[in-house]
Amino acid sequence: MYSITHHGAVTGVTGSCHQLTLDSGEALLVDCGMFQGTEAEGLSSGSGDLAEQINFDIRPLRALLVTHCHIDHVGRLPYLLAAGFKGPVYASRATAMLLPLVLEDALKVGVTRDKRLINRFLRLLDRHLVAVDYDHWFNVQGMPGVRGRFRVAGHILGSAYVELALEGRGHSDDKRVVFSGDLGAPYSPLLPAPRSPYRCDDLVIESTYGDRLHEGRKNRRRALQRMIERSLEDGGAVLIPAFSIGRTQELLYELEGIIHQARNRTGKKAEQWQNLNIIVDSPLAADFTRHYRQLKSLWDAEARGRLAAGRHPLSFEQLTTVESHREHLAMVRYLRDSGQPAIVIAASGMCAGGRIQNYLEALLPDARTDVLFVGYQAQGTPGRDIQRYGPEGGYAMLDGHRVDIRAQVHSLSGYSAHADQKDLVNFVRRMTVKPQHIRIVHGDPEAKAALKQCFEALVPQSEVVIATP
Repeated sequence: MYSITHHGAVTGVTGSCHQLTLDSGEALLVDCGMFQGTEAEGLSSGSGDLAEQINFDIRPLRALLVTHCHIDHVGRLPYLLAAGFKGPVYASRATAMLLPLVLEDALKVGVTRDKRLINRFLRLLDRHLVAVDYDHWFNVQGMPGVRGRFRVAGHILGSAYVELALEGRGHSDDKRVVFSGDLGAPYSPLLPAPRSPYRCDDLVIESTYGDRLHEGRKNRRRALQRMIERSLEDGGAVLIPAFSIGRTQELLYELEGIIHQARNRTGKKAEQWQNLNIIVDSPLAADFTRHYRQLKSLWDAEARGRLAAGRHPLSFEQLTTVESHREHLAMVRYLRDSGQPAIVIAASGMCAGGRIQNYLEALLPDARTDVLFVGYQAQGTPGRDIQRYGPEGGYAMLDGHRVDIRAQVHSLSGYSAHADQKDLVNFVRRMTVKPQHIRIVHGDPEAKAALKQCFEALVPQSEVVIATP
């Protein structure tokens, strides 16, 4: 009836791109993401080589369904269009709004700063984009008998898992195929938790944290608060590498909550929180934060309750947004020279580029600095090296320069926007009709193997495999 092949996210956690092909030959893609870290090293010509980025036959492809707009899920979309893809690009309404911002920024950083070429691409993208409401079934163009819908995934704003209904010769032959995309952790700030589908016959599921359990939200928030308060005793900056969409907004939400509570307390620590400067240094993150505020109808009940109480969880008094490059360089110099306590949130989340690199080059050698990782660091990225070698007093290579690490390095995995092992297992457990086939993607080998064991115990009647290219 159909087959599933994978063009990424099978040897690691980046490059998500999965193809469902009907027996008739028509096919669709779910995501078309960029490879990052060591997973990109096999691309000998670099990211600009079309044949290496799209190394599969696009002629059968009729449609692309996008789960969310992180670059490891959408970064190859410009190459797909350049290769001649003509079909629709389906996305949730929020993802359709954010996607042009993500791809414009990616093109500026990695391909060209020619505004004419970028605007030409954005116009082309707009002609392909089809925005779809959550939970709304739609017919997939060019795929007879195939319907799709996006369900809330709780990973970032607009994120979804994809549910496909495939018509068989009779009702009993109908199939439900689910692509998880990236599932969010329940009780994450701002976003509602994902709900499992009623039925699934064939599941393609991520495994980023398939071998780990996150701390509960209260514990991780306390850990965040304690770590920052400890760093304030030394002075200096707290650097938090964070993706511009999702993690940045969740951190701002949590920091606003800590500051709000500090206003009702007395003492040195409470006073420090009330005077602490929170710096978001990323024009892209600023754009996304504005969109998060505009799309507050998608927030969870707790976040909407803060708004109703007159609070502004993503736009509070102590928040400073750095926009221009000149302001950015001035802020780096100021924090380096003054040792002034501050929290800096800047992209990229894996320190592989962006403004965070300038902060790290300037402040990693300063023992007063603290670096806090709140998300997954892929192998081969500077973030993974800092995370691994920082506690030993090692070094990292940043923009071709060796930078010694004297800063304190911390990791809070509980702030990941990804579901942990328990959440991934519960996603399947809560399906009334459980899958006959489970294909595990998007994780390191240890995470995939651990999750495979969990699923084999949960649904022993199912075939559970670790996907291969």
